[in-house]
Amino acid sequence: MNPQRILRQKLEDLQRAGVTHESSEWTTLLDEISEVVTSAQTATPMTDPRSAESSRVAVTPHPKATSAATTSPDGAATPTADPPSEKPHPAAIASTVPVARQFLPSSSGSLPGEFSADTARSCSSLSRDERVAGLTKAAEQVAACVRCQELAETRTQTVFGVGNPEADIMYIGEAPGADEDRLGEPFVGRAGQKLDDIIKACKLTREEIYICNILRCRPPGNRNPTPDEAANCREYLDAQIEAVDPKYIVCWGSVAAHSLLGTKVAIGKMRGRFFDYKGIKVLCTYHPSYLLRSPGVRKDVWADMKMFRADMGVLLG
Repeated sequence: MNPQRILRQKLEDLQRAGVTHESSEWTTLLDEISEVVTSAQTATPMTDPRSAESSRVAVTPHPKATSAATTSPDGAATPTADPPSEKPHPAAIASTVPVARQFLPSSSGSLPGEFSADTARSCSSLSRDERVAGLTKAAEQVAACVRCQELAETRTQTVFGVGNPEADIMYIGEAPGADEDRLGEPFVGRAGQKLDDIIKACKLTREEIYICNILRCRPPGNRNPTPDEAANCREYLDAQIEAVDPKYIVCWGSVAAHSLLGTKVAIGKMRGRFFDYKGIKVLCTYHPSYLLRSPGVRKDVWADMKMFRADMGVLLG
């Protein structure tokens, strides 16, 4: 196959998988691919069919994030394996990018795209049974997941998600805490109690919402998730979004907002507007645990909730 066509198809596959931002590692990878493509274009064509057959490169699955790695000053994991003596085929390079590398958030300081009616999702054709089946399959995969070795070794259990599989609203938080790790349900600790107050004030119930986190395992000491951990867990979040197919997503806190939308913009600058995520309206606001520490921002969260519910046709006092 033409090397340019291979490269184009592989990049399209990655884009469909959700890769929308370049990291420094990804830029380096593209440079390497370009060099291989250039050399392939200038090479003498092979005429021996047996040589052509032996030159085919098998595309292998992504290696698990639990492979040997070192930690750079910015906290990102980098492979420790010695580089190959010869540069492999472009398709082989792209197919062996670790899962975590495919979903690292952008370092851009620009805001994500705001929601437009032109990009709104059409109504899902999935039945309730199909949604439940999709969530059940993803939950089973999560329960057996060991991509993040530290989290897999220290968790009591995974915390997948809970709520209405046909919900119009999805809440996304950061990661399970001690109570969530113990009970296996998101937002059940002190922050969860504050979230319950917000839900009630918004004239909603938990049964109307689907609730999950960026991570499905508790980070030791309740530290923030690392970018690699969020990336390793991203396909499970995507599976939940795809199954529930909500009209609205509320990102509670900067970790959720940055991970979902691939930005580093401060959460305070992301408030008060709807962003677009694959045709879904996304609202970003402060995490309930931050409200417990900083009561002064309650008015800001309430303003966000009023805007959010007004867009759904519900006026709050």
